[in-house]
Amino acid sequence: MSTLSSMKKTESHSSHVKSHMSRVVTRFAPSPTGVLHVGSARTALFNYLYARKHGGKFIVRIEDTDKERSKKEFEDNIIAGLTWLGLQYDELYHQRDRGPVYRRYISALIENNFAYIAEEERGTVIRFRNKGEEITFNDVIRGDITFNTAELGDFVIARDAENPLYHLAVVIDDHEMGVTHVIRGEDHISNTPRQILLQDAIGASRPVYAHIPLILAPDKSKLSKRHGARGIDEYEKEGYLPEALVNFLALLGWSPQEAGSAEASEVLTLEELVRLFTLEKIQKGGAVFDIGKLRWMNREHIKRLPIESVLEHVKRFMPEELWKGANESVFKALVPLIIERLEIFSDVLKMHADGELSYFFGKPTYNPAQLPWKSDDAGKTRRHIVESVGILEKIEKSEFTERTIKEALLPYADKEGRGSVLWPVRYALSGREKSPDPFTIASILGKEETIARLSYAANFLS
Repeated sequence: MSTLSSMKKTESHSSHVKSHMSRVVTRFAPSPTGVLHVGSARTALFNYLYARKHGGKFIVRIEDTDKERSKKEFEDNIIAGLTWLGLQYDELYHQRDRGPVYRRYISALIENNFAYIAEEERGTVIRFRNKGEEITFNDVIRGDITFNTAELGDFVIARDAENPLYHLAVVIDDHEMGVTHVIRGEDHISNTPRQILLQDAIGASRPVYAHIPLILAPDKSKLSKRHGARGIDEYEKEGYLPEALVNFLALLGWSPQEAGSAEASEVLTLEELVRLFTLEKIQKGGAVFDIGKLRWMNREHIKRLPIESVLEHVKRFMPEELWKGANESVFKALVPLIIERLEIFSDVLKMHADGELSYFFGKPTYNPAQLPWKSDDAGKTRRHIVESVGILEKIEKSEFTERTIKEALLPYADKEGRGSVLWPVRYALSGREKSPDPFTIASILGKEETIARLSYAANFLS
């Protein structure tokens, strides 16, 4: 264990420099008293990006000394969330396993007169002997911050010789684990003076501090569940891509662009974020959580995926009977059309519920009176459908594509009127007033099914 000694404030600068010279070590230290939410995930992300940018180490430390509130299910949720986001940690620690380490430091603090045992109304506690010094520390984002620690008094640092409270446990762990950079939410700024006093008492180097802005709701209020402050697992269940959520969270309070520089793409991979990330470009003001922007960004990342990958994601949200067996080829052909409509993968549930996909997997039901275009009569409409069947029958089955169908039908439609020809064809194939163009529908259905549906519709008009 390091020898406990009081460090002069004049030495803080050398500690700051030393931390830069050593290997970068960051940490994410969640308390397993709740699920991993967007605020904590962004903190983890910034720590991960900085460590990877500098070839350093990213530590996850589960702060589970609060035995009553800490739950294994929450710890599992946090680890699963980090894994899903792609934030692979180098080391994992649990404070519950570090009792002997804490005991040595607490005993030494008492022996060296930095702390004392106090008998109080609620029981025995251990208090830090505060000399009431003025402390100034540098924050990468906010500059120099000064506190008068006299206002803190002799604050409690442990329940007993084996159970430190938050401030002491954090300081000991950061020191023992070689943490060089503490990147955390701005709500921790007020915790820093106590922790610096304890760092000096145990002879720990002062880490580099970077307190990141809070995430705000669109109305600039505190982010709530209604605005998106939900567990990361909920975003996974809704069909967001982890790379999209990572991209979005990175841009909450940080920008890769210099002020006044040419606008670059906002759609970035994790590897690109690592390359571009700097603490200096984190803003001071609160970052607004815009769910619309997140959905847009997810759509952009979906568009980057291979078709096969999109297919597998979509399958998660669709009834198996729609994509297994005989329907599998139809479903695969549908994917490009689905992509055009997707922001998140669960959107397909609404598409399915609204009947936007059902006619691809079964014959549509419709009102024959709606087959004619505007003022066209039944006879004219039947003639156009029959003529369209004749044109489509000439296309080889293997060549029955959107392009060949369009090239075959358009000359006739242009001659007779596009509405008069294409409306009844599209309605006969889909049974819906709003649907993709008839060329797309026919190419997905295939030649045989297309001809069968058009012939069926023509019979209604005879």
